[in-house]
Amino acid sequence: MNIIVWLIIGGIVGWVAGLLMRSSHGVLMNVVIGIVGAVLGGWLLGALVGGGTINSGDFSVAGIVVSLMGALVLLALVNLLRRGSAR
Repeated sequence: MNIIVWLIIGGIVGWVAGLLMRSSHGVLMNVVIGIVGAVLGGWLLGALVGGGTINSGDFSVAGIVVSLMGALVLLALVNLLRRGSAR
């Protein structure tokens, strides 16, 4: 049951990050962006804010925010490499 919640929250995090960065992706890509962004957020920001991510089973507000920030960083890096500007 935990993996289903993980995929749903990852999809929502990826969708919100796509909205904030004004980029559109499909449902599957939103899940991938959310999960990879959570890994990136946990690696970069997890220790800084003292929270986990959705990948570590932390479905708290702090865990979702760290995952969202990681997804935003991921999309900014992709935009930077693709277009030459982070927007």
